Amino acid sequence: MSSNEIPTREVARRVFAQEFNDAGYTFKESDDERAPVYLLLPTGESANRIFLVGTLTEKDDVGEDNEYWRGRIVDPTGTFFVYAGQYQPEAASALRDLEPPAYVAVVGKPRTYETDDGSINVSVRPESITEVDAATRDRWVSETAARTLDRIEAFDDEGNEYALMSRENYDLPVDEYKQASIAALESLEGSDELD
Repeated sequence: MSSNEIPTREVARRVFAQEFNDAGYTFKESDDERAPVYLLLPTGESANRIFLVGTLTEKDDVGEDNEYWRGRIVDPTGTFFVYAGQYQPEAASALRDLEPPAYVAVVGKPRTYETDDGSINVSVRPESITEVDAATRDRWVSETAARTLDRIEAFDDEGNEYALMSRENYDLPVDEYKQASIAALESLEGSDELD
């Protein structure tokens, strides 16, 4: 990077919990030590950051010596787990102060880790957590469904390198995410406000 280039933040991708939790393959696009690490979404998109909105249903301080908060956030397709500690002070503070159930918007980085049995789990290291209203959550569901369906539509396009990577690394039918997106949209019709 030349001295007059300003580093820019990666776009935060909208993704439903079901697809996020099915992901597990990470990669870098250069050999640079500081190159961003991307999570490959099964629908053929790279994600260095994600944007999610859902219901915070649980929070726990799982730290031993320092505060280390785990939050469980549910969207219409599944559950995201977010972890925030001393290196994410604003997000940790937000988790400490929020009272479940609450609608929250989260921007964060995907993190993968291998379990003892060799499977890969994913979680989110939040940059920010903000309480939002039901209308914001509903708008996120609609927009995330649209983005997911766009990715699925472009999945078989020639030259779609991330879709090709997805086919090589995942044995997952993208049609599942189409069904999940449609079900998420249908869930909005009967959604209730939090009490």
